[in-house]
Amino acid sequence: MATPTFEQLVEAGCHFGHLKRKWNPAMAPYIFMERNGIHIIDLYKTAAKIDEASAALRQMAKSGKKVLFVATKKQAKEAIADKAKAIGMPFVIERWPGGMLTNFPTIRKAVKKMTTIDKMTKDGTFDNLSKREKLQITRQRAKLEKNLGSIADLNRLPSALFVVDVMKEHIAVAEAKRLGIPVFGIVDTNSNPEDIDFVIPANDDASKSIEVILDAVCSAMAEGLEERKVEKLDAPEAKEGEEGEAPAPAKRRRVRRNEAPKAEEAPAADAPKAEEAPAEEAPKAE
Repeated sequence: MATPTFEQLVEAGCHFGHLKRKWNPAMAPYIFMERNGIHIIDLYKTAAKIDEASAALRQMAKSGKKVLFVATKKQAKEAIADKAKAIGMPFVIERWPGGMLTNFPTIRKAVKKMTTIDKMTKDGTFDNLSKREKLQITRQRAKLEKNLGSIADLNRLPSALFVVDVMKEHIAVAEAKRLGIPVFGIVDTNSNPEDIDFVIPANDDASKSIEVILDAVCSAMAEGLEERKVEKLDAPEAKEGEEGEAPAPAKRRRVRRNEAPKAEEAPAADAPKAEEAPAEEAPKAE
């Protein structure tokens, strides 16, 4: 698991918080000091929290659970899209669709609509439509793809949320909290960490800071997915070994069947001797 060093966190600017007047008092435990009116985040705590979050996410990936990455701010969009795609996780980088978690069946219907349009283009139905209808459907498909294309494979509610800037994504955090879904979040000095299950105190405005944390978290999840693959490959081998041992009781049964006739032959061999004995004694009596 590639945990960023203290130097790497400093270079990425993870320690820069917001102006002192914008701070949230709940973030006091994670603030190291104040310099030139700006709060400085304690990077030792940041490193410890990255380790904690990475271990939990690794276990989730190993269990085959889905984690939804959320970041609609400009600095994080590209990084989130690249890292989430690399490990096959769903993500939201455009506007957060309200009720995406609390009204999940409706969101699924919109995704199904997208697949229905794709089927129409393949089976030739789309070609029979008028120009105006074609244009409307194409626009609708493009809009759905932009907002929901990245969650097309999400068939059920995610097991967790990873949020960059919990203040900006407060709707997503509120929905997750309502449903009891754990939230991992990069939390700056102006945000409230109380609703976040796994707090990562760091600068959520610098793209380098976001990338360093995402690298650590996603590499941990990639390791978890690799472990899951190895376990799946080992499982069939274990079954084959069990099946190979199965014929052993059958051999024992055959041995018993072979012994049975011998047991029956023994009295048959003794029977003539018993009959011969009285035949020899009869002439002596005369």
